[in-house]
Amino acid sequence: MSQSHSELIVAPGGWLGLLGGGQLGRMFCHAAQSLGYRVAVLDPAQDCPAGRVADLHICAAYDDAAGLAALADRCTVISTEFENVPADSLRVLARRCRVSPSGDAVAVAQDRIAEKQFIAAQGIAVAPYVAVHDADDLRSAGEHLFPGILKAARLGYDGKGQARVSNREDALAAFEAFGGVPCVLEALLPLDYEISVIIARGFDGANVVFPIARNVHHEGILAVSTVGEEGSLALQEQARQAAQAIAQGLDYHGVLCVEFFVLRNGALVVNEMAPRPHNSGHYTLDACVTSQFEQQARVMAGLPLGSTGLLAPAVMLNLLGDSWFDGETPREPDWAGALAVDCAKLHLYGKEEARRGRKMGHLTVVGHPLAKVQADAASVAQVLGLPAPDVRHG
Repeated sequence: MSQSHSELIVAPGGWLGLLGGGQLGRMFCHAAQSLGYRVAVLDPAQDCPAGRVADLHICAAYDDAAGLAALADRCTVISTEFENVPADSLRVLARRCRVSPSGDAVAVAQDRIAEKQFIAAQGIAVAPYVAVHDADDLRSAGEHLFPGILKAARLGYDGKGQARVSNREDALAAFEAFGGVPCVLEALLPLDYEISVIIARGFDGANVVFPIARNVHHEGILAVSTVGEEGSLALQEQARQAAQAIAQGLDYHGVLCVEFFVLRNGALVVNEMAPRPHNSGHYTLDACVTSQFEQQARVMAGLPLGSTGLLAPAVMLNLLGDSWFDGETPREPDWAGALAVDCAKLHLYGKEEARRGRKMGHLTVVGHPLAKVQADAASVAQVLGLPAPDVRHG
């Protein structure tokens, strides 16, 4: 590094910047402000969750030159709230201030083809796949890739831009439905469950890894994350080492989530990564010494990384807009009933309009032992009309 450690430190009272004004940005603002920092958020939406709590909201497009200049004028260090901001905007900002993570690192995570090529180049297993640039790539794809999943290479999240395909004809139809954009075709694997590893890596190369979360998805969206289960220590160590190798290979600075498939034979393969704090890490707000959002602020400010120690087992339930409806009738969820479970912690994101499938908040149940936490989480889910939190399957 060309800068000394003291030159990297931003003292409390300084400005940290963020591209993106959603719920991740909102939680980042709270964490950074608790450390004494001021936060400027750039987001095109007038009434975004982070803009409501930030010290400054620059209402501009993510590639707006004047908006980016205003953000760089105010902030010493800038991060991103989600991976689909233009990587070139981060590169532009990097000419004037420190950026965490870099535009080059985000560019890899934005493109499934580049992402898989990079991870495989680190010697880490990914699902068998083929890059699809045109229909001929599907026509020549190996039979071992069927049945499979066709995924748009860019701008897909929460199950969007994905289609399960039984055969080549299904894949060609899905590719046409996606508009012929670049895709990857992945073989369906014998999945046992899914886990995610969240790592924070500083500008000095130091890193810490959070306790591994076991995740359950419902209709392509994360529904439940469980932390504190006993499991294979060897598997957990393999996942931690893989996440560290990916972060080092990217020269990554900030918080990174790496999602893994655990197969029925015990093998571990990387599914994807997210260059930011992640939904599966929200449990860290209540169950860890240092949250993933505080770690991001610490990295940006050049402060030592905090402990990732788990204070107690936890189950995190995602709260989607579906809970605001009884059939087709709008309703307010029964918060009093949910919080009658006294170890439940509610986090709402300040979104005024509830829509089905929209992330409105999350609720974390924390305590001892894990079996009681899981039972309490099931009670909360029943009150709020959430899918039963099946913690046994990914």
